[in-house]
Amino acid sequence: MVSIGITGGIGSGKSYVSGLLRRHFDIPVYDCDKEAKRLTATSPEIRCGLVRLTGPEVFTGDELNRKYLADYLFADPEHASKVNAIIHPAVLKDFRLWTERQQKPVVGIESAILYESGFDQQVDYVLFVDAPEEVRLCRAVKRDNASEEQIRARMKMQQPELHRSQADFCIENSTDDDTKLLTQLTEILNRLTNSCFR
Repeated sequence: MVSIGITGGIGSGKSYVSGLLRRHFDIPVYDCDKEAKRLTATSPEIRCGLVRLTGPEVFTGDELNRKYLADYLFADPEHASKVNAIIHPAVLKDFRLWTERQQKPVVGIESAILYESGFDQQVDYVLFVDAPEEVRLCRAVKRDNASEEQIRARMKMQQPELHRSQADFCIENSTDDDTKLLTQLTEILNRLTNSCFR
């Protein structure tokens, strides 16, 4: 089994590319963001860790108090690494269990923080999805119903140039053209799997 990490800057189209891999190539992709949210709300280990770290108010009954957790995260830059130290190991464990259940030659894991979380060390290859900054900005503003200033602030926190240079493969997603995307993906997958997708 070959594992591919899928990452890219905000608005690059990571999720769209992951969807193409699922639909056109029958490659299952683990969505880190979605699964982290699920685990944060349901995992006893995460619950205990967050309560010890931030206090019992982080949960209201069985529900995660997202505003309380967000306030904690933004109160100090060091807080994010402490929360991540609780959540990331649980996500990695879940990804490994998920991978064991897949019976496919290739699997993917999509994560906006693939490198920051260390998940790049858990995959065979990294695929970086890229697009010009203005394209990414427009997509993110529309998708998140946010202001340009908010999205630019989030962009400044990322390091797309560094991560692009670290990746094994880069896919250009500037035009939302499925044909071009599929051509690029086919070329990459052919190289990875000895032409089994031809």
